[in-house]
Amino acid sequence: MSHPPHSKATSSVAQALAANRLGVPPVVFMVMAAAAPLTVIAGGATTGWAVTGVIGIPIGYLAVALVLAIFSIGYVAMSRKVINSGAFYTYVTHGLGRPAGVGASFVAVLAYNAMQIGLYGGFGKVTADFIDAHSGWSTPWWLWAFAGWALVGMLGVLRIDLNGTILGTLLIAEIAVALVLAAVHITHPAGGHITVNALTAISPSQLLTPGIGAVLVTAITGFVGFEGTAVFSEESKDPRKTVARATYIALAIIGVLYSFCALAMTIAVGPDKIVDAATEHGTELIFDLAAPYVPSVVLILGHLLFITSLFAALLSFHNTVARYFFALGREGVLPRALALTSVRSRSPKVASITQTVIAAVVLCVYAYAGWDPMINLFFWITVTGGLGVLVLMLATSIAVFGYFLRPVNRDSVGVGKGLLAPIVAGGALAWILLVTLQQFHTLLGVDAASPWRWIFPAAFAVAGVLGVLWSLYLRSAQPDVYAAIGAGAHRGLISGPQSTQTATAAGR
Repeated sequence: MSHPPHSKATSSVAQALAANRLGVPPVVFMVMAAAAPLTVIAGGATTGWAVTGVIGIPIGYLAVALVLAIFSIGYVAMSRKVINSGAFYTYVTHGLGRPAGVGASFVAVLAYNAMQIGLYGGFGKVTADFIDAHSGWSTPWWLWAFAGWALVGMLGVLRIDLNGTILGTLLIAEIAVALVLAAVHITHPAGGHITVNALTAISPSQLLTPGIGAVLVTAITGFVGFEGTAVFSEESKDPRKTVARATYIALAIIGVLYSFCALAMTIAVGPDKIVDAATEHGTELIFDLAAPYVPSVVLILGHLLFITSLFAALLSFHNTVARYFFALGREGVLPRALALTSVRSRSPKVASITQTVIAAVVLCVYAYAGWDPMINLFFWITVTGGLGVLVLMLATSIAVFGYFLRPVNRDSVGVGKGLLAPIVAGGALAWILLVTLQQFHTLLGVDAASPWRWIFPAAFAVAGVLGVLWSLYLRSAQPDVYAAIGAGAHRGLISGPQSTQTATAAGR
């Protein structure tokens, strides 16, 4: 007798990820690699100063870390109740219902694909410039973008713990270089010594400066990726503990590192000159400030690790996108072939290859059209992806509140974690989202009347609406598929005949 589509036999053979392979360190490495510390410090902070003209980038990073820590209280509490590689999609499903969940899944797929594919522009251009500067060999950006694409595609179908080892090695090296450069900056302050005025950038009063909203928007894009801890929950050794610990550890390290390294640059230049210096030197500021005091080999290593930082983020976001595709394929929301895993590595093989193909198509279009890889691909597309993740975090905060509002789900959580934390986080994220939309033209570097300032955000609205409409189609045409939405590896929890209460909790 053949097994039905949702049978346990099918799930265990072809639709299961490798369990018990990831402890806390590799999950931390995965999400911190996606955050790309050296890329954010060298590129994000300097761009923030140049674009906003506000000194308080360092305090902005700490403020965003605090908001995301509050967000993580409810997020982590939800991760202990619902273990699924779909993360945001699954949580919104259980908190706000299946239509909202599928809408969130479409937004998530679009946002994380944008983050991943946009990074190829930066990786290709920075690598081509490095090769040209040190060898005189002028090469097109897309050559190196495709080289990185091929390596990411190969690693994406291998064991997830191998990916964690590679990302961990690169991450430790780039953090070490960032700290060395920061130490050089602090030990060579403007004017010869550190004064109270030199610490202006870290003063809480900077949070009241006009334009701080744009600073927070810039800062929050540097944290995109930390939320990926829950995406790897099914492959963790102890999901209920691993996700929580990895989330808080990653947030703490990222927030302190960003703020400290950004502050170090303001100390080296002087807070009154940091905006001009960032505008003049751009991403080279962190290296140029240290150049007179360190051997050239350190700067060369720093530039190389800047490149590997971009690559590590590419690989990490690739793994995140693949697991979203996997989760949606396993539940039949997208083609079920996406849920097929490699027999040898148990990685989501078909989902990984699908993401690789999508990236190749976009790269071919950009290469053929001759569009600027840094502005039109790296900057525009990754900023747009960050906007999508911000929308997802706001929706998830609302969903967490909705989920724990039901007493049956709040038995071991409490009002503080389940209700108060998501309310506070949701309010803060809603304000940041509003500021983002108001100032999106500034982030894109286009005129306020440019249609692009609305085209990119509208793409997520369209994706969300299409997701809701697709879920309603599934409800009428494929009720079995609709019933299993959000259940993940534990389909019986929602689709089984004795699970009426759980099915209701997951949303109709």
